[in-house]
This record gives sequence, structure tokens and C-alpha cells, in this order.
Amino acid sequence: MTNIYLHEAIYRGAEAINKLGQIQITLCGAGALGSLLADNLARQGVRQLAVIDFDRIEQHNAGTQLYGQSDVGAKKVDVLKAQLFRSVGIELTVYDRRLDDRTVKKFLRKADLVVDTFDNSASRRIVTDFCLERRIECLHLGMNADYGEVRWNDRYRVPQDVVEGDVCDYPLARNLILLLVAAGCEAILRYALENEKENYSVTLRDLKINTEQF
Repeated sequence: MTNIYLHEAIYRGAEAINKLGQIQITLCGAGALGSLLADNLARQGVRQLAVIDFDRIEQHNAGTQLYGQSDVGAKKVDVLKAQLFRSVGIELTVYDRRLDDRTVKKFLRKADLVVDTFDNSASRRIVTDFCLERRIECLHLGMNADYGEVRWNDRYRVPQDVVEGDVCDYPLARNLILLLVAAGCEAILRYALENEKENYSVTLRDLKINTEQF
């Protein structure tokens, strides 16, 4: 197993790779942030991953998400599951139903860490409240225009939905997404390995990643 994660093992050590392989992470959303985050985490040693998303891949998703043109029409979680198995041999757990008040317990109750990348306030609020009530650690990733944030639940406020347009329609969206995914991965790995919780804000215009540690 170490050979798959050779570079990570050199950097973090074999013990850290074993530790990452045991933590159960549930990702809420398999869109731009969720799909790339799942791919990054899997390639860095996280092997107990579950993903929630009921959407199908559309043509425009190829510009900002992990999927390609040949995947159009397929369910995002199904394609993501196949890609991660081909990449690093992990068996992704998938939930291809909508997360709501009735399904949230089933989807999130076994997680050691929940990562919210949903793109709507209603779903984010359900995740936020459930994790606070059950004392499940939860990390939120979100963006709007040229700004993004990575924030732990106890420092998080659910934002209002973006009224006009889609945040992924912003001309430089992919650059911001990649920066945000990198910051999100670091927050997750530092929590899993060192029990440290850091919040980040990312602004693309001045290429800044600000850290707030607590």
C-alpha cells in the first residue's frame, strides 16, 4: 500500500498514511469542489470515503469538475467511484439521493469527519445543524465570484444563496477551485494527523490564502 502513496509516505511517514487510511470522511457534494477534493484526498492516503450527490454530469461540468465529455449524462457519484478505483484502488461509498431532513442521519451518522461542498443554503444548513447536534466534526468549503473559504463548523455561518448566475460561471473559476481544494485538503490532513483546526480564506484577485488558527 505504501508504494501507491510513495511521495506522501516520504513526506508524512508510513504511520501517517496508515492513520489517513482509517479515518471515515463523508463528502457532501460531487461537483467542482467535491469531485476534485475526493480525488486529492484519495491520492494522499484517505481510503474510507463516502460521497453524497444525486446530480448527473452536464457538458459544462467538464471545465471545472473531475469529469470529461464522455461522462455526460452519467451520475456524478458513479463516475467518481470508477475513477477513484482506477486511480488508487479504493472502494468509494456513494449515496445518489438528495440529502434532506429524512436522509441526513443515514448519510452522516458514521462519519468521523463531514466535508460540506454543497452549492445551496438549505442543504448546507441541514449538514451544519446535524453535525453540531451530533458533535461530528464538519468542514465547509464554498466560494462566490473570486472569493472562497474553508471553515470549520464552529466558525461557520451558512451563507445566502447566490441570486444571479452560478459561481462556476466566473471566468477564473477553475483557478479558484484548485486553490480552495488545496487549502481544504491541508485543513483535513492537519486535522486528521495533528488534531489541528485551521480556517482559510482565499482571494483570487491578489492570490492570497489567509489562515486563522484556533
